[in-house]
Amino acid sequence: MRFLGKIVAAVGLMAGLAAGSGVGMPAHAQAPELWQMGLQPAATPVMESIQDFHNLLLVIIFGISIFVTALLVYVMVRFNEKANPTPSKTTHNTLLEVFWTVAPILILIVIAVPSFRLLYFMDKSQKPEMTVKVTGSQWYWTYNYPDQGNFTFDSLMIPDSDLKPGQLRLLEVDNRVVVPVDTDIRVLLTANAVIHSWAVPALGIKTDAVPGRINETWMRITKPGVYYGQCSELCGINHGFMPIAVEAVSKEDFQKWAAAAKAKFQADSAPADSPRPARLAAARQGAPRQER
Repeated sequence: MRFLGKIVAAVGLMAGLAAGSGVGMPAHAQAPELWQMGLQPAATPVMESIQDFHNLLLVIIFGISIFVTALLVYVMVRFNEKANPTPSKTTHNTLLEVFWTVAPILILIVIAVPSFRLLYFMDKSQKPEMTVKVTGSQWYWTYNYPDQGNFTFDSLMIPDSDLKPGQLRLLEVDNRVVVPVDTDIRVLLTANAVIHSWAVPALGIKTDAVPGRINETWMRITKPGVYYGQCSELCGINHGFMPIAVEAVSKEDFQKWAAAAKAKFQADSAPADSPRPARLAAARQGAPRQER
């Protein structure tokens, strides 16, 4: 199944390159591409499992579609008025009725078993090594690192006018989420005013951030790189301007970054839900500028 997924991803990559988007892509970055086919390459065990499940469903759906199409063609050819002028008056067929009852049940069991296994696997890390708290605001993200000195920073989209060569429009942020590779990371999510959704496709994460409650998910990134996502819950006028950029680095580089980030952000750190002035990068896209 993974081999099939790699083939689909490779076809999508070639299609994207052939389209000539003209958008510079940083090395080892995972982001949507023009004419992309298939899912983004997996960067976590969760996403690998999601891709395996997706490929299983693809095989099942393909088999059902072929069977139903062949059955319809057979019925049209074998039982049309010209080929079968005297139709049968049979109203029941025990064997056939047992088959069309048992077959869907077996298909659902084949789907349900790996589905429930995947849901439990995605739920939470059994032994998290660190925690990152994510708070959704209107319209930016706030990140807190309680295990590295409890510093907090905001992450806002970089507007078009400030983009540098190679940066991705609507996806680049001023402060990336930096995490170490090969580390079980617990991600706690909440929100200030409305529901948001923290979604990073390559990491297999799409979890709602709901005001007044804490949702939990986890990630274990297996290779260094930059992984992009966006808010996936309609949250207001600037919903389309809440990108996510997760940068995975080595454990040694993460410790260096955490020390520098603590010195940089701790002086300005405050509870994620406290009011603070926020420059909304989306305002430069034509939306009205707002202050918190």
